[in-house]
Parts: sequence; C-alpha cells; structure tokens
Amino acid sequence: MLRLLTPFLLAGLLAPAHALDQPEAATTRTAKQGSLTTPAKRFAVTAANPLAVDAGLEILKAGGSAVDAAVAVQMVLGLVEPQSSGIAGGAFLMHWDGRQVQTLDGRESAPAAATPELFLKADGKPMPMREAIQSGLSTGVPGVLAMLAEAQRQHGRLAWAQLFEPAIRLAEQGFAISPRLFELASGETVLRNDLQAGAYFYDASGAPKPVGTVLKNPAYAAVLRGIAKQGAKAFYEGAVAEDIVRRVKGHARPGLLAASDLSGYKAVARPPLCNDWRSYRICGFGPPTSGHLTLMQILGLLDTQPAAVAAKGITADWMHAYAESAKLAFADRAQFIADPAFVAAPGGDWQNLIAPAYLKQRGALIAPKAMGVATAGQPGPLKLAFAPQAEQLEYGTSQVSVVDAEGHAVAMTTSVESAFGSRVMSDGGTGLAGGFMLNNTLTDFSLNPVGADGKPVANRVEAGKRPRSSMAPTLVFDKDGRLVLVAGSPGGPVIIHYVAKVITGALAWGLPAQQAVDLPNFGHFNSGQLIVERGALTVEQLADLRARGQQVNETDLTSGLQVLLRVKEGWTGGADPRREGVVRGE
Repeated sequence: MLRLLTPFLLAGLLAPAHALDQPEAATTRTAKQGSLTTPAKRFAVTAANPLAVDAGLEILKAGGSAVDAAVAVQMVLGLVEPQSSGIAGGAFLMHWDGRQVQTLDGRESAPAAATPELFLKADGKPMPMREAIQSGLSTGVPGVLAMLAEAQRQHGRLAWAQLFEPAIRLAEQGFAISPRLFELASGETVLRNDLQAGAYFYDASGAPKPVGTVLKNPAYAAVLRGIAKQGAKAFYEGAVAEDIVRRVKGHARPGLLAASDLSGYKAVARPPLCNDWRSYRICGFGPPTSGHLTLMQILGLLDTQPAAVAAKGITADWMHAYAESAKLAFADRAQFIADPAFVAAPGGDWQNLIAPAYLKQRGALIAPKAMGVATAGQPGPLKLAFAPQAEQLEYGTSQVSVVDAEGHAVAMTTSVESAFGSRVMSDGGTGLAGGFMLNNTLTDFSLNPVGADGKPVANRVEAGKRPRSSMAPTLVFDKDGRLVLVAGSPGGPVIIHYVAKVITGALAWGLPAQQAVDLPNFGHFNSGQLIVERGALTVEQLADLRARGQQVNETDLTSGLQVLLRVKEGWTGGADPRREGVVRGE
C-alpha cells in the first residue's frame, strides 16, 4: 500500500464554441521512430519539444533530480513552445520519491479584486469567449514558478541557478523556429497586434517568421537570469511583476491583477488521490482539477460493462460503453468539481464520486442505446446548492514526464491556457526584444456565474479562487507498489480522454508505450457528440455506433501525450506524433 503525503482548427477564435474546438490547432504530425529505441536503464525524460527534452537530459546527466530536470524543461518550453506554457502560466506537479506521492498545485488564481461578474457585459450576459480571452480580464496570478521553486527546495539536488542555464543559453544564442510554432503563429489573428509579440513572432510585413529562422529572446534571458540569481521572488516582485501588471491593466479591456496578487501567491500542497483499478493503483490530482476524478469515473464505469472489459482494442461495443461512461462522468464534473477552498466535496469526500457502489449504480444507466444527455448523480448525502456549468471552451497545455537515476519521478502538466495565452507578451520590464506570454486561465472559470435555474455555478469566479481544470498528471503503480507509468497530456477537457486512452492501451491491452500513445483519439463531453479522430473507426464501426444513437463526428484531436512506461529492461516511452516531442534517456 502506498503512503499518500495542414488543417487549422483555430482554437475557437475563428469559430463558435462547441465540442470540436481544439486548444491548439492541428499541425503536421511528426514520426517518433528512433526516440528512445532501447529501454533507458538510468533515467528518462519526455516533453513536447526536443530542445526541452535535451535540457532535461543535460540536468539528469549532471546528477539532477526529476524535479531539477522538470524545472529546466519548463524554462526551455517557455522559450520554444510559448503557445502552450511558460513562466507566466500555471501547473500541477506530481512527485514520487520512492516512498510517497506528493502533489503541488501551481494553478493560477483570481485576483483579489475579482468578482463572479468578472466576464459579464453591461447587459448582464457573458461576453463572447474570444473577447474574454483577448483581454486583461483573463490573466490570473501565475503559479508555475512558485510551485517549481517549492518542489525544487524539497527535492532538488543541483543548485537552482544551474537549472536555468540551458534556457538562458538558448534564449541568447537563438533557436530555430519549429514547424508547429510557425503554423500556429500563421493561424493567429490577433497575436501580431501586440507590440511586443508582433515584433518577436512576425517580420516587418506582418508575416510569421519562417521555419528555421533563428529566434533570439534577450528579454526572456534577462528575466531568467534574475530568477536564477534571486529565486522566484525576482518574478513575483520588482520589475517583472510591475510589467505584468502594467500590461494587464493597460489592455484595451483592462484586467484586475495587482502587484499584491503576485507577491502574495503561494503554491498549495494537496493530498493526492490514489485509487485501485484492476491490478494497479492510479494516483492523480484532486480539485481544483477534475482530471483524476473524471478519469477514474470513466475507467470505473467501463468496468461495469462486460463487453468493455472483454475488449482488447477499440471496438464498437467498447466505444459505445466509453461514450456512455464519459457522459455520466462529465455530468458529475459539471455539477460538483471546483476549487476545494470554495466548494465542498459531495458528501464531504471527493472519493464519493468514484466509490464502487456509486459507480455500479451509475453504470446501470448504460444501455444498448445511447442515453442522450446525462444528468448528475447523487454521490453522497447532499443538497444540490449549485447549478451545473454550461459547456464552455477550455484550452491547452504541455506535459513533462521524468524518471531520474534514483527512480524518483515527476508528472507535470503546465499551461498558459489558450494558444499563446491572452496574446499579450511581457518583456519583464527589461525593455528588450521578446519576453514571455501572459496566461488567460481565468476563462477556465464559468463566464456565467449562475445556471439556467438561477443557482450559482460551483466554478464561478471568486477572489483568490483557482479555476477548475482538466489537467491529469498521472502516476501508476503495480500491485507491489512499483512505479510503472508516468503520463499526462495537453488538450483541454479532452485531456481526460487522452489519459484514459493511454492507460487502457498500455495497461489493459498490453500495448507498448508508443503504440498506446498512437491509438486514435476520441471523447465525449455529455454535449451531444461522440468525437473521434479522423480515420479512427471503420465504416462498419461508425454505422454500428450511429445505429445505437451515438452522434459521431470525425475531427482532428490534437493530444500531446508524454508517457514513460516501465518494462523488464528499464523505461520505455511514447511521445505524441501529433506534436513535436520526443523521449530520451540512458
């Protein structure tokens, strides 16, 4: 028993909100052959960009811990993959030290001046998501640096400053613009309008700088030098914090972020949630992220369906059971899950949502024909005080998975929310070119603070509150307590489905890590449509599902799974071909 301590689908900015909008556009796939071709015996790291993986590997080779490597990886990701994460974003980090699982919450928080009406227009209606994102209102208090500093204080082996050297070196010497960064910048409609970002990502004519262009970022290098020397305080106080606040408040739609919000931010150590599934124990994060609870609901509900248990791959029977399980799980997610500092767990315990008796009761609702839209259950003795949150866009992230030479591990999911965050870049008060993107994470709150019945929504904006997330960094252990899987993905609410897919593929169906990652993507959000990746199902399977009442829609689903899987010889891995990451180790 463990002790617990290319076609662009433009992220909803060019289309109305619905279940098909993707956190980041689909871009050219990259083959992962040759990425960790033989199992790593000492350590391994995987992330969404090869340069970031190289930074993590450099730190591991120098004797650094998994946390040390994660810090170095994050600093480089903020440079080479600024559309997904960065130092002005947030993250959830899970750590295994060989004895216990620890979870650190570095999620962004709402400013002290925020109210539930933050995103309401003068007529009392929520502003369109596009307007909310592209505003100062959307930027929450960044948390990733405070969280990483605390994790490194507890578990680091190398000097803090050493962890910043790879990113500083790349920022000063320059890095080649990757195809994905180019394609996403090409599809942007407002990023070039920000004076700082426009001059950095685009040329004088407004065209995106082409693939292979060596891009230098002196502002980012200067900011990182300050943080390397003075610690996270150099970000949360002084010139960097002042510049962030200036840009948020100086926006055409100004936000409420204040210097005191930044200086007062604290990462939160939360109890991990660890649950048995088949012969494994799956550990994840509790609220404010819905990732683990909703994931475990889906896996548990699937296990109430004999046809799904018997399946050894994606069949029409399995997919129907999955879709129905997802509907039930997402109904509960919309009803109950929010920041635990503001919202009580149903029946006083979040585990009530995944209790076997409750899942058996909910699983009995799954029938041969699709049920339509599911309603929330009653997982504990409670009186419903909140309205379910209406469907709303939720955006993307990046995943870092590391195992170090001591067998300690990190699963970290990190984000600036939408692609390129709020589309505002800060130079940290340096006056130099480049910088870092500000987050738009406050749009993960319900833009409308009340439901159709007039009751408040659990995930409404409140001062100091952390918005609900779908991030699902995951550690899986076997029956002997050995760590066997480190996983996570970007993808907004589809994160939950991506992680469910890879756990099922690797651990239930016995696939190698890369094959489990490569499996077709799919998902259901209790919103009417079963979405499946183009070409994922045969014509016969599609017809079978539609005959059962499933509204199937084929689309692009841009996961970014980064997975490490233990085998007899060591660690293997899988990096998602839908993004640019690799797995490396030795």
